[in-house]
Amino acid sequence: MVSLTEFLIVAAMLFGLGVSGIVLNRKNLIVLLMSIELILLAVNTNFVAFSYFLGNVTGQVFVFFILTVAAAEAAIGLAILVVYYRSHQTIEVQDLDALKG
Repeated sequence: MVSLTEFLIVAAMLFGLGVSGIVLNRKNLIVLLMSIELILLAVNTNFVAFSYFLGNVTGQVFVFFILTVAAAEAAIGLAILVVYYRSHQTIEVQDLDALKG
């Protein structure tokens, strides 16, 4: 049987990968969005693990809300990215200051 500690270790590794993706890669916007999704996945793993081991369903309900927000964030972020790429032919984060009106 898998223990709570093993779930937390997996969640900590996912969170570390997400944070390292944000810290190490500051140029590509797609990698930044994927790193944010990894961080949200780590939080979801913690919610599900604690919910299961405490016998409470509240954490699993929060996961559905987080997944909904993450899907909306990914869809809006990718839509903005596509529009920006069509007009500027680049997705580097340094060039995003051109979005100032």
